[in-house]
Amino acid sequence: MADKKDFYEILGVNKDASEDEIKKSYRKLAMKYHPDRNPDNAKAEENFKEAKEAYEVLSDDQKRAAYDQYGHAGVDPNMGAGGGFGGGAGGFNDAFGDIFGDIFGGAGGARGGQQRSNVYRGADLRYNMEISLEKAAKGTETKIKIPVMSKCETCHGTGAKSGKSASTCGTCGGHGQVRMQQGFFSVQQTCPKCHGTGKTIAKEDECPTCHGDGRTKQHKTLSVKIPAGVDDGDRIRLSGEGEAGVNGGPTGDLYVVIHLKQHEIFERDGGNLHCEMPISISQAALGGEIEVPTLGGSAKMKVPAETQTGAVFRLRGKGIKPLRSSDQGDLMVHVVVETPVKLTEKQKDLLREFETSTQADAGKHSPRNKTWLDKAKAFFE
Repeated sequence: MADKKDFYEILGVNKDASEDEIKKSYRKLAMKYHPDRNPDNAKAEENFKEAKEAYEVLSDDQKRAAYDQYGHAGVDPNMGAGGGFGGGAGGFNDAFGDIFGDIFGGAGGARGGQQRSNVYRGADLRYNMEISLEKAAKGTETKIKIPVMSKCETCHGTGAKSGKSASTCGTCGGHGQVRMQQGFFSVQQTCPKCHGTGKTIAKEDECPTCHGDGRTKQHKTLSVKIPAGVDDGDRIRLSGEGEAGVNGGPTGDLYVVIHLKQHEIFERDGGNLHCEMPISISQAALGGEIEVPTLGGSAKMKVPAETQTGAVFRLRGKGIKPLRSSDQGDLMVHVVVETPVKLTEKQKDLLREFETSTQADAGKHSPRNKTWLDKAKAFFE
């Protein structure tokens, strides 16, 4: 017992190592010293057995506790302290299964002679559709043309010429899977000859159109109904309009993804629309009624006297009714006071006269400007 190496030392971990650290270390050693990878190295086989024994103990909480307290005597089946190595090796089996997959490319499939299904659903397709804001608000119907892998019309999906048919794969016997032996391990994999279908078609019997695949690339035209209220990023699902399935599998779906074109006037935010509306200095100062564009035409809007740039006015019900809502959105009008340009000398003189008259009582006529100047003055002082 004194000659046996310390299990923690064998695995190269500390005594406070976690279960994951122990498992990771064991997997690394098992990969390195596995007998199938070192057929002529007796030392490697010995190292593999040591690592296996160490992991069997340290992966079991009860055995690890006994080992930590009594050393090798605590897990010696002849000593009775730890109960030996019989049973309780669930953690070892789990890790061993992982290593088994790493060494031979993954068992991960059918076990015990069970067959995998050779029928596969066709792939889903995505179509990006760009529409105008007006069409998104009202809804529309349009046609699209898409390339898809469809059932071959010549052989009706069989992949064989007329009067010919596929035969049972001689490599896998029609199972679609083959068993590969690696030492004392047995791995089941997809048949490389028939690619899991269980059937093969002789080269001379292949359909001349699809060359034995059973599917061909085609273009089909579809009618798509765009419901009123769709927004950017919404998806419309067309069931069964994707690619054809394999070996009689169901057809995939087509998803039409909506993208809204940039509008010259409006920006959309859910059900609400936003737009900027320029007004003149006189309209802003005196107030009045202006015409505002909407998706349904124009609408009248009152601008109160002394309106400032940045003021926002709401026109209720002039927005969009979202697809998943019963409430009509609003139109938010953002007012921008426009500075006049290309003035005549007479117009400039009138503005100078106006400026002079308002400067006589700037605090009254330009309260925001006076407040700002007072703050700036206090800041610099």
